[in-house]
Amino acid sequence: MPIHAAPAAGNRLLASLPARDYGELLPGLEQVTLPFGTVLYESGEPIRHVHFPDSGIVSLLTAVDARTSLEVGMVGREGMVGIPALLGVDRCSTRAVVRNAGSAMRMQVAVLRKEAARNGSLRQALDRYTHALLAQLFQAAACNRFHSVEERFARWLLMTQDRLQSNEFHMTHELMSHILGVRRAGITIAARRFQSDMLIHYRRGSVAILDTAGLQNASCNCYRTIKTECEGTLGSGVAQARSRAALPA
Repeated sequence: MPIHAAPAAGNRLLASLPARDYGELLPGLEQVTLPFGTVLYESGEPIRHVHFPDSGIVSLLTAVDARTSLEVGMVGREGMVGIPALLGVDRCSTRAVVRNAGSAMRMQVAVLRKEAARNGSLRQALDRYTHALLAQLFQAAACNRFHSVEERFARWLLMTQDRLQSNEFHMTHELMSHILGVRRAGITIAARRFQSDMLIHYRRGSVAILDTAGLQNASCNCYRTIKTECEGTLGSGVAQARSRAALPA
């Protein structure tokens, strides 16, 4: 992954920090590209770096058996990949794989831990994001158990749209089959129905969302729950950073 000079924060978590605190982090950050399919860490192997995506999406996958995995969470520009390392865990049971190509700010785990112990605003931002990510994981677990393939597919499309800030992105039936843990035929049926209802336009390798409101109606309440929790938690962090910045020195 080629490394470039660090730009201004495109990651919402980093952008929520006061300018001075973010500036102090820059020596430990490096910008990297995230090609599709890149594995950021493997299940059971050491986590050496954390990543703050500026664009793209990273899937958090858990193995169901030797051949099957399930997406239990996704991370975009709202957060950080590698939360277990922040909690003092060097290895975890999930694997992190780039699902939609993009870029990120990368930091060594040892540097993150040092900065989080020293920088109170960073620690607070990471704690808030950890809460938001856990809320996503818990809600997704319930969704995967109780809701239909079509509802889950709609939730996934909407969550992806939010994180990429784009109505069109990479998607294949095979990829969705692995992500949602269902047969490929189930994804094909759901995609055809959504396309027939003019909610999406699907062509080989990509999907375009045509009717966000209609897709929200087709989704279960899990999408709204996850979005509300994420926006509420991260939004409070941005407001606090702005408030601190407005205080006299």
